[in-house]
Amino acid sequence: MRALLALFLGFVCLTAGAQDYYREKRWADQILPGLMIGDAVWLQQKNGHKFLGIWTEADHPRGAVIVGHGRGWSPDYELYHALRVKLAEQGYSTLAIQLPVLGGGAKIGDYIPTYGDAAERYQLAADWLKAKGFKNIAIVSHSLGATMANQYLINTDDTTVKAWAFISIINGLEEMFRIKIPVLDVFGSRDWPITQVGAYERRKQIMKIPGSQQVMVPDAQHFFEGREDQLVKVLVDFLDPVFRNQPDPSPR
Repeated sequence: MRALLALFLGFVCLTAGAQDYYREKRWADQILPGLMIGDAVWLQQKNGHKFLGIWTEADHPRGAVIVGHGRGWSPDYELYHALRVKLAEQGYSTLAIQLPVLGGGAKIGDYIPTYGDAAERYQLAADWLKAKGFKNIAIVSHSLGATMANQYLINTDDTTVKAWAFISIINGLEEMFRIKIPVLDVFGSRDWPITQVGAYERRKQIMKIPGSQQVMVPDAQHFFEGREDQLVKVLVDFLDPVFRNQPDPSPR
């Protein structure tokens, strides 16, 4: 009986962390037929799985941004569509990537086993941009995608990413002493309580990193509905000084 119980619990743990590749495919099937701005690219992981990225190129780019979405969404869902398009309009080419997703009922804690996979995807995106000739590369990530980016940045030795902006992060930051690049913490005055409550502690951590800052956008909610332009301005105002003295060559 105990053996059966242990087997059942192990199965539950494994399935809780199992990625939903079919859900990824459904997102891609919805996005691709109507993709009017940007181009689809497919990046391949070590396990052979290919995930969707959406490349939106800026005219005369000052740099490139990897856009990471929140829990269960896609690289072109509402806020992430706005970010990838509006940042490109402001001079930053964007690569919005599909991060790991679980079933619709999955909780935040269920995603912990996917953090390693998410880190691989962030790295592949950075490598892809580097191969195109970009040197000024940043991550802009939202909600759970920001937590995943935190885990990537504290566990990588790669120095390709030069700045990180996280939007409405839902968990506390971990091991920020490992991060040496400028960091922006941006959230809304009407954001989720968990994000607002953690703001003071987050500020204490990021302000130890030169060039970092925290900004609260008035009247903005967790997904910044109707406040996308203000959000993009905050992001650009952060990125421009970071890359001002690091001109990018013309990417290939």
